[in-house]
Amino acid sequence: MAYFLGIDGGGSKTSCVIGDETTLLGRGEAAASNIVRIGETQARESLAAAIKQACEAAQVNPQQVSRTCAGVAGGGQPRVSEAVRRIVCELVAGEVQIVGDMVIALEAAFGEGPGVIVIAGTGSIAYGRNPAGETARAGGWGSGISDEGSGHFIGRTAVASALRAHDEGRPGTLLENIMRAWKAATLDQFIMAVNAPPQNFASLFPIVMSAADAGDSIAHTVLWQAGEELAELASVVIRRLFPQSEAVTVATCGGVFRNSGQVRQVFYNKLGAKCPMCVISKMVFDPVDGALARARRS
Repeated sequence: MAYFLGIDGGGSKTSCVIGDETTLLGRGEAAASNIVRIGETQARESLAAAIKQACEAAQVNPQQVSRTCAGVAGGGQPRVSEAVRRIVCELVAGEVQIVGDMVIALEAAFGEGPGVIVIAGTGSIAYGRNPAGETARAGGWGSGISDEGSGHFIGRTAVASALRAHDEGRPGTLLENIMRAWKAATLDQFIMAVNAPPQNFASLFPIVMSAADAGDSIAHTVLWQAGEELAELASVVIRRLFPQSEAVTVATCGGVFRNSGQVRQVFYNKLGAKCPMCVISKMVFDPVDGALARARRS
């Protein structure tokens, strides 16, 4: 019997699934494995842990795996793909395919068909394919200059907005909650932590969501901005790939969409206004399912 492995190597977690030709047999999850952000050593540890967990759940030896597909941020770059392939080949047998994370996300939502997927996790990107097979992307150029609407964007924007409110003498709980999360007893300590790389702004996403749910206006505005930015990414890809009169389905994936109803609703509303011909799927897809599908099909 042939066994197939799918991996989603994200900036916050690593997901792994194993199955035969038709059935999902096991799942595994570990810490982040984005090799660009955390380096090869930590990426290897996370990939090994996720693969081991999935294979143990399925009672399958990793050396029985026939084919693996791993989707990772930067997977289209030879330096990244070769490094990840080298690690995965040390852990499992069989053919190993490395692709970008947006490729497995598009696969999870649309298979080999046309559509646009918008990813909002630690980072963000919009990626699409039209009926002619042409593809286009928007965003996803890294946290320093892009990743609009992502968990990183939300955390960084929340810090900047909360500090601006502090400068203006506007009281609020968001800054206090963020300082507490980063274990900063004073504002000076917090500023030093914020400006000492690497800053894990994406870890603040749950703090911002909780503050918004509690009625904090700054947090509410930040999540609103994230939804608008993600809608803009989608609209860029739609304009490039689909004529104005052509219908297109748009789907989403990633922790920001999965966990924030406010971001989802703003995204739906703004994209619907920008691109009335689009049909927005309300299901939030899991990219690792696309990785498994590609492993089975390759």
